[in-house]
Amino acid sequence: MSLTNKFLFPKILLILILVLNFQNGFSQEPSFKTEILKWPDGKKAAISLTYDDGTYNQFRVALPIMEELGMKGTFYINTGEIPSSQTRAQFFGRDPKVILAETASIPTNEENIFERASLIRFLDMPGAVSYHDRSGSTYEQGRVEQACKILDEGFAKARELNVSELVYPKIIDGPMIDWDEIRKYASNGHEFGVHTISHPRLAVLDEKNLLFELEACRDEIERELGREQLFSAECPFGTENERVMEYALKMFPALRNRMPEAYLEEINRSGKFDASQDYGKEYIQWQRGPLSKTTPELMNSWVDDILTREDTWLVLVFHGIEGIGWEAIPEDRIRAYFEYIAGKSKDIWVAPFRDVTQYMRQRMNTNMIKTVKKDMISLKLESDLDPYWYRQKLTFKTYIPTDWKSVTFVQGGKTETLEVQKDADGSFVQYNADPNGGELALKNVGQ
Repeated sequence: MSLTNKFLFPKILLILILVLNFQNGFSQEPSFKTEILKWPDGKKAAISLTYDDGTYNQFRVALPIMEELGMKGTFYINTGEIPSSQTRAQFFGRDPKVILAETASIPTNEENIFERASLIRFLDMPGAVSYHDRSGSTYEQGRVEQACKILDEGFAKARELNVSELVYPKIIDGPMIDWDEIRKYASNGHEFGVHTISHPRLAVLDEKNLLFELEACRDEIERELGREQLFSAECPFGTENERVMEYALKMFPALRNRMPEAYLEEINRSGKFDASQDYGKEYIQWQRGPLSKTTPELMNSWVDDILTREDTWLVLVFHGIEGIGWEAIPEDRIRAYFEYIAGKSKDIWVAPFRDVTQYMRQRMNTNMIKTVKKDMISLKLESDLDPYWYRQKLTFKTYIPTDWKSVTFVQGGKTETLEVQKDADGSFVQYNADPNGGELALKNVGQ
């Protein structure tokens, strides 16, 4: 073979392979790249409006404003406060009188702190719930000795007052709506999640009382609203106690307290978010808890900050509204804030905590098997996620050849004509597909 033929032969062979592939209906164009967009419809950020405790004006004031603006939210409710609920808070354990008598001679310590912290909030005396809350907060800060002293003070007061009766620990201000009304809101797309029976400090409850608070609340919600409302939960006071998280993460697909995903950077309410920082993760969840004195300017800045990037999910945590509940925010400020968010709806996806979690997980756990022919691109989607929980439609972006002028999207017997768009990388189409809906296809249907 001459030197010329030695270099010419491989080039001829490559040309023949490309021609044969094209004649068989396959194209080697690199323009068929497909990606699942970070947020539905190519939006830049996500916001979840979440509420704790289920106080009255969350439903009488805030929810109507949300529905007026087309927004859906997440309400973490204490089911023991709902009038027709079947299950109320109760103490499980030894005879309370025996425990009370022991406190006179045996100081609280690491061996008995959970039993005593579980009991004290039920004692019929002023400040009983406060002793429980303060000891629980102190315990979570790692100051175990001080937490024990707080309980000793509480039980000393109980002995002084000769307390012998247990009462239901009232923790929510004002009245609470009932299940019939909650069902209506759930059917409209709002999420209702577990927030325990009676809002205790779970970190200082013993196992039986801790599990009761989570499981009984879960079971009540399932009875009244159905299993579909059991996707996410919030353990009270935003606890991240490791023992509590271990129990709760086994019960629910998602927790607002913690999202242990390798692709997610969590910045909870006590953390700081730097909009210019590279966190090295695919997504960021940034929680903010507006309080009664939080300025509108600061609240608006949170929204502006997430729009400077395309990976951030702002989770807003509300409590009291218009005079009812902890750190109640006035109605006019809530309305102005929600209208500010709605004004940026082109770039922000407002959705329940459940929906955003599901979309992110589906995007990160969906594999695509692509087949490319001359006038058609087929995608087979695969995922190990449970289809009962993960049914969010995903937004896809596929680059197409420049000579494709009219494209249809086909899945599950449905056909949709797509708009052909262009960016710096070429022509593309954008479409929403059901990851559980079977194979999908994009077809070039002519000029």
